[in-house]
Amino acid sequence: MLVKLEEPILLSRVIEIISELVTEVRIKINEFGMSIAAIDPANVAMIHFKLPKSAFSQFEAGNEILGINLDSLKRILKRCGSATPLILEKKENLLNIQIQDKIKRNFSLNLIEVEGPEKEMPILDYSALIEISSPDLISSIDDCAVVSDACSFEVKEGKFVIQAKGLNSASSEFSGDEAKIESEDCKSKYSLEYLQKFMKGAKLCEKTILHFANDHPLKIDIKAGYIELNFLLAPRVETED
Repeated sequence: MLVKLEEPILLSRVIEIISELVTEVRIKINEFGMSIAAIDPANVAMIHFKLPKSAFSQFEAGNEILGINLDSLKRILKRCGSATPLILEKKENLLNIQIQDKIKRNFSLNLIEVEGPEKEMPILDYSALIEISSPDLISSIDDCAVVSDACSFEVKEGKFVIQAKGLNSASSEFSGDEAKIESEDCKSKYSLEYLQKFMKGAKLCEKTILHFANDHPLKIDIKAGYIELNFLLAPRVETED
C-alpha cells in the first residue's frame, strides 16, 4: 500500500478532531479511498470520516486496515506544512510516513491491534434538517456552554432555536432568513462537552448540516474540500423521578 496527498493539512486537522473522541482507530484504505468509523469509550458519540480516492495524487492500495494510535499519528502530521506532500506506505507491521519537504523526512509508526467490533454510521429517520452558517452555530454553542453543560435544539413554528438553561440561560433563534429549515416541530437535548468538540470540525467549512428529531440522536454533516466528516451524538433524555 502506498498513497500520496499533495496537501495534507485537512487530514491533519481531522485526525486532531477525531483524537479528542478516541485514542485508537482502524483506518480503512480500499478502492474507494480512506475512511474511519469510531465510537467514543462512553458510547455516546460516533464519528465517521471519508477521504475519496480522487483526493490522492497517487493511490496504490488493495483492501487495508491500519490499526493506529491517533496521538502518535497526530504528532507526526503536525510536522507537515500546509502544502507539503505526504506519502503513507505500509510495510509489514509499520506505516512509513514520508514528508516531502525540501528535505525528505521519514517517520515509522507501529501498527496496532484495535479492540472492539467495527461500526458503520447507522441510517436513522429525522424530522429536522437544518443547514446553518458554521460561525453562527459555533457561536451559539459557545454561548450555551457559558450557562450549562447541555443545550436543546428545537424547531417551533418554523424557527430553529438553540437554548441552554441552568441557573442562568442563553438562546439563539434562527428564522428561515438565517438558516435553511426543513422540519416539523421537534426538540432534543445534547451534551455541550461533545458539541464543543464537534464544532472544531465545523470550523473547516462555511455551512454545517444538522439532523435531529424528538429525543433522537443528532447527526452533523460537514464537507470541506474532498473531506466528509459526520458526527452522531446520543440525546440527553430527561427522566422523571
